[in-house]
Amino acid sequence: MSSNFEGLPLLAGLGLVCGLISGGLIVLFRLVMEGAAHHWLPNGDIESFEALSGADRLLLCVAGGLAVGLILHFLKPKSRGVGVVHVIERLDYHQGHLPLKNAAVQFVTGAISLLSGHSVGREGPSIHLGAAAGSALGRGLHVPNNSVRILVGCGVAAAIAAAFNTPLAGVIFAMEVVIMDYTVIGFTPVIIAAVSATTLTRITFGDDTAFTVPDFDINSVQELPIVAFMGALIGCLAAGFIQLTLLTSSLFAKQAIWARTTLAGVITGAIAFVLPEVMGTGYDTVDSILLMQISVGTVILLTFAKTITTAIAVGLGIPAGLIGPSLFMGAAAGGAIASAIGLVYPDIGSVAFYSTLGMAAMMAAVLQAPLAALIYLLELTADHAIILPGMTAVITASLVTRVVFGKSSIYQHLMLSRGLDYRNSPLSKALRRIGVASVMERNIIQQPSIISRSSAESILRQEPRWILLTHDDDDRKTCLLPATDLARHLNELDEQPSQHDQDPQLDLLRIPAKRLDVAATTIVATLQEAHEKMRSEHCNALFIRGAHGESKQRIYGVITREHIESSYKI
Repeated sequence: MSSNFEGLPLLAGLGLVCGLISGGLIVLFRLVMEGAAHHWLPNGDIESFEALSGADRLLLCVAGGLAVGLILHFLKPKSRGVGVVHVIERLDYHQGHLPLKNAAVQFVTGAISLLSGHSVGREGPSIHLGAAAGSALGRGLHVPNNSVRILVGCGVAAAIAAAFNTPLAGVIFAMEVVIMDYTVIGFTPVIIAAVSATTLTRITFGDDTAFTVPDFDINSVQELPIVAFMGALIGCLAAGFIQLTLLTSSLFAKQAIWARTTLAGVITGAIAFVLPEVMGTGYDTVDSILLMQISVGTVILLTFAKTITTAIAVGLGIPAGLIGPSLFMGAAAGGAIASAIGLVYPDIGSVAFYSTLGMAAMMAAVLQAPLAALIYLLELTADHAIILPGMTAVITASLVTRVVFGKSSIYQHLMLSRGLDYRNSPLSKALRRIGVASVMERNIIQQPSIISRSSAESILRQEPRWILLTHDDDDRKTCLLPATDLARHLNELDEQPSQHDQDPQLDLLRIPAKRLDVAATTIVATLQEAHEKMRSEHCNALFIRGAHGESKQRIYGVITREHIESSYKI
């Protein structure tokens, strides 16, 4: 199966399965946390950290950070990779093959981080779990790597859709932030996965979205300059958050992981000693901001406190998400800005209106994903009238963060800090959509390099395009010989005076011909993998063999640089 229109029905079916599996994992993750909170936290509510004493909040954050750090400390470095950055890295550098051990680590450490009150979100673990489910499904069914990428996207979309009860935002997030590509082939299974996961979570937890947005009046377009001003300020806040995260990460990069996570617990706990609302995802506090149940002074304090605690948590390696906290920061900032402007212009829209716009603006600026943020805003409010001010706030915030401060997506910055990079050039996008199986030359014959003339004539009667030459002694693949060059050599022999030996031996490695050095790749590879293989092996062609079991001994075809160039130029 390949990710083209012929394989679309099967991909759609796999998208449904992936959505159900991912949704089931998200439901399980949430049930585990809620079950633990029932025995662990006051009132059995995972958001009830405010009911703890200041000392208990400090102790809980420190203990959680130490526990997470010790778990990660005793794991090999390659098993510590978790979260959205890990998913993007595996997509870019490992064709979407996500180890299940890392997913298990994410499940455990993510739950501990959230239950101990660190300023992180549950969507990070959810994305990793959903992506791992899609990867495992694709690898288990031995689908090509370009189709594995789509199934990973299905898992990501399902995770976001299930976490926030916003299926369309899940689809756009998967395509805009993780896969970073839009194709008709990719959209269909990803949409199906998001719908199936959302259906499953709604059956389990109900139809409510993550936040309770009150009804508010959207005033005339005369407020758009105020909305743009708010977006610009939130863009500044987003840039500061990204910079603080990176600074924290670089300052403590050489410290042991357990020391970093414990320090994160100390700092978060110290701030939570005074402002308990910064703990956890803070969805209950966001609801209070939207309902204007918190004083303006407290909202301003929470804006900066949440920014600091989240930057510290992410920068020091707490293994959970940052989307939920970014929504908190945006809601608090939007509410604070609206309250301040309301002192001068009392007729502006409600605090809830600006807080809701602030959530989308902060999400867009931090992730550099304006479309995902706008769709999330639309699904959250279910009001098409918010589109125009939403677009204004989202685009202004994104532009200020990127153009004024030079900040791209926080995920890209975190990858760069680890010595990695987004490989998302137009060429990479084009090549990783296509599997080698769809463009390889199948009309080949595998032969030893020493053959008789009669054998050569027999080969040519089969009209191959290429001849794959091997050494007789160790069967090593050496090069590709165009069949036309062999035919020309035989014609030249016919024109020579007759020789005593009527069936001479031919060394195909020595006859005058154009020969291409080759290396091997598997039939599940993408053209991006083939291109990188040719570059690393300094060759101009690859032979394609099977990827699993006995098929590893079978040669399916060959692919040359010309095949790759013609594929992305079409």
